[in-house]
Amino acid sequence: MKTLMGYLAGLLFGLGLAVGGMTDPTRVLNFLDVFGHWDPTLMFVLGGAVATTFIGYRLVLRRSHPLFAQVFQLPTRRDLDGRLIGGAALFGVGWGLSGYCPGPAFASIAGLTAPLVAMLVAMIIGWWLARRFSRGH
Repeated sequence: MKTLMGYLAGLLFGLGLAVGGMTDPTRVLNFLDVFGHWDPTLMFVLGGAVATTFIGYRLVLRRSHPLFAQVFQLPTRRDLDGRLIGGAALFGVGWGLSGYCPGPAFASIAGLTAPLVAMLVAMIIGWWLARRFSRGH
């Protein structure tokens, strides 16, 4: 049941990305281009995500446990380190160069294009490099 719920959550997430326009790299790049052809529409998508998460966590965490698991799996670390900041910076650079972040990239696989393939290959290489050089952490 847990796997089915994971697939359904992923499907809902991908559908929300598509409906919200987050799978269109041109729209995303125009959103990031605040001094050029700025497209502010994704602020509503981002604002909706923040509002939903803010309210959702407060409602869900009132429960003693999740519906399909024994315990909630919440992050416990609250510190900032070089790996986190560096990873966030690389994520931002990749998003700004390609117009895709990982969720929308996977949601866009049905309409595969050369820039999308390049972004996915770069992301997989990045994952591999991160795992290779962070052994022992």
